[in-house]
Amino acid sequence: MSTATNASPNSRPDLRALFLGFSSVGLSGFGGVLPFARRMLVEERRWMTAEEFNAQLGLCQFLPGPNVVNLAVVVGKRYQGWAGAIVAPVGLLAGPLAIVLLLAMIYDAFGNLPVAQGILRGIAAVGCGLLFAMAWRMGAAIRDKRYFLPFTVMVVAAIAWLRWPMPVVMLAGLAASGAVAYWRLGKK
Repeated sequence: MSTATNASPNSRPDLRALFLGFSSVGLSGFGGVLPFARRMLVEERRWMTAEEFNAQLGLCQFLPGPNVVNLAVVVGKRYQGWAGAIVAPVGLLAGPLAIVLLLAMIYDAFGNLPVAQGILRGIAAVGCGLLFAMAWRMGAAIRDKRYFLPFTVMVVAAIAWLRWPMPVVMLAGLAASGAVAYWRLGKK
């Protein structure tokens, strides 16, 4: 449903909107908020198109640090300059930091109980499902799938089966996908 026409070019969030938007993302889950960030940015607030989200996330995954924090910095900078680049990640991290500190105190007291261990296993399974759902939606937004979808298979093969180091795979993927993109632009 998210296409380039869904984005609202006149929608320019102020600092308050950036803080509250990313706060809602940060408070949506633990260890898997990227799907919530996509939903907020592309589908709900329409601050980005699906293609813009994919491009920005690709950049943020290549940079060091947590992807969603990098994304908050990039989106904040895009709309409100350096102030936005500070406010958006603070909104993303403030609530979860307080909750994690509280949960750490609770886990310290009750973490050895079998019920607590079962709850943690269930939360991990939900996180995996959310990550899969987001990857599926991102793949659906790629326009030229026949040219770029094979990169997904090659990256999985290189990392999961061949056990190649991540930096080597990233640099090789960057060079190969850049060459395909350059070739595609030359054909247009």
